[in-house]
Amino acid sequence: MIKSSILTLIFLSVFGCNQKIISTTPNKIVSEEHIVTPAPKWTEGANLYEVNIRQFTPEGTFEAFRAHLPRLKELGVDIIWLMPIYPIGQKNRKGKLGSPYSVKDYKGLNPEFGNESDFRLLVDDIHKLGMYIILDWVPNHSSFDNNWTKTNPEWYTKDSLGQITYPAGTDWTDVADLDYSNQELRDAMTDAMLYWIKKYDIDGYRCDVAGWVPNDFWKSNNAKLQSVKHVFMLAEWDDPKLHEAGFHMTYGWGFHHLMNQIAQRKRTAASIDTFMRNESKRYKPQDYRLNFITNHDENSWNGTIEERMGKAGDALAVLAFTIQGMPLIYGGQEANLSKRLKFFEKDTISWMDTSKVLFYKKLLTLKHTNKALANGIKGGKVVSLSTKAKTKSMYVYYRQVGQDIVVVALNLGDTEVTTTIDTPFNSKLFLILSDGNDLKKYLDESKWSFPPWGYKIWSTKQI
Repeated sequence: MIKSSILTLIFLSVFGCNQKIISTTPNKIVSEEHIVTPAPKWTEGANLYEVNIRQFTPEGTFEAFRAHLPRLKELGVDIIWLMPIYPIGQKNRKGKLGSPYSVKDYKGLNPEFGNESDFRLLVDDIHKLGMYIILDWVPNHSSFDNNWTKTNPEWYTKDSLGQITYPAGTDWTDVADLDYSNQELRDAMTDAMLYWIKKYDIDGYRCDVAGWVPNDFWKSNNAKLQSVKHVFMLAEWDDPKLHEAGFHMTYGWGFHHLMNQIAQRKRTAASIDTFMRNESKRYKPQDYRLNFITNHDENSWNGTIEERMGKAGDALAVLAFTIQGMPLIYGGQEANLSKRLKFFEKDTISWMDTSKVLFYKKLLTLKHTNKALANGIKGGKVVSLSTKAKTKSMYVYYRQVGQDIVVVALNLGDTEVTTTIDTPFNSKLFLILSDGNDLKKYLDESKWSFPPWGYKIWSTKQI
């Protein structure tokens, strides 16, 4: 949404919750009121890549972004998430170009990005390359000049003077709060979401501030979407109740905040296991969780990876990509995005720096080739391993499914550590990603050196 610092206050409770993925589940997950459709099979080993069309290219168009698709396929991207592509409201607009989350027409395309033909070509090309596309959906609020404000003002929240108002407790003065006590609004919102599936064959939605929309709406809405196509649903919220309402994945805000705190030396590596245990008590094994070290909110409002995480960024990216959950790459992250992208203005990403491309390609390749890193119940549990290190900065763990094993060792501290790693495996584990030039090519009982914020990954499968 527009300002994550506000949402962070809401998400503080997530520090006491964490994730865990274990055992098996039936084909249908039964709750008290409905049946939740499981995530599409193509998401089991998938990753997510966020695209800001406005900032992605100098042109800021669908056509210009299409040229990047082969590169993203080569990188290993599976699911492309487009930030809102709808016309942006003029009334109460912030900045010159406005927020993409101020939606003027839920069935329209932002003319700055292109026309229907341009968008259809983009969707078709994504599908031809074996990738999938989900759209960013803004159900909680529209622009103040959305046609609904004229045709159906009763669909909106009113202030004490009877005027349509923005969401309470926020500074989102450019958007009008929708009132879900109105059934006609609910029907219109579902109709608009079905429109993009039926007309363009999109593969799902990322739903903005999903927790501010009633769960009973989501239960009904998501079931109707699934009846048309088996789509993938992501909620921008950190609450297990959204999974009960038909979402397959929720934001790992709590885990993200924990990583920020570790990088800032406010928490230690030991806090990760505590976090994971608590998460397993709240979320079910089949619930996907989204892991990230940056996204559009964090980048624009709270700072770049370097600003928030300093030299810990790569080590924490390794953690986010190998711990239980689906990893996210924010557009430009693989180009070492080193600036806060402006939210309401044109601010093009520079693609000149290729220093991080191989790093992320190896992480994505590992996720594709080693079953232990699969999402949901298909992946392996996280099991901590001990070391001989005298410092508390080392965090070492493995995940295993059948013969597939991944071992990850992280030095989450600012001093060098040399230590052995105790493993229970007879299998040969190859070193596939490291912070330095290690002479040894597979894991053994000898000592390994980790520079400050260093990392190493071993796998039973070479990549």
